[in-house]
Amino acid sequence: MNNYKLIFSTQFKKDFKKFKKAPKKVQDIEMCLELLIKGGADNLPLKMKAHKLIGDYKDYWECHINSDLLLIWFQFDEDKKEIHLTRIGSHSDLFK
Repeated sequence: MNNYKLIFSTQFKKDFKKFKKAPKKVQDIEMCLELLIKGGADNLPLKMKAHKLIGDYKDYWECHINSDLLLIWFQFDEDKKEIHLTRIGSHSDLFK
């Protein structure tokens, strides 16, 4: 199985900076990203509730890193094997 390549959007980078002073959240985020690299959405545990979105984020994926920390990404499965990290934050931050 080939690993996925992570692509970080500018908005994701801005969102991620907010967690620099929260080492536990950074650790949880890094664990989630490692799982995505190794197998995409199919590699995430059920407790993370990975699912496709609708509306403005149609065809994007979302998972719950913890109760109110969500990750949104777009996943290319066929020839590219890329994950484009789009947003990270609380439900209220991401879905205003």
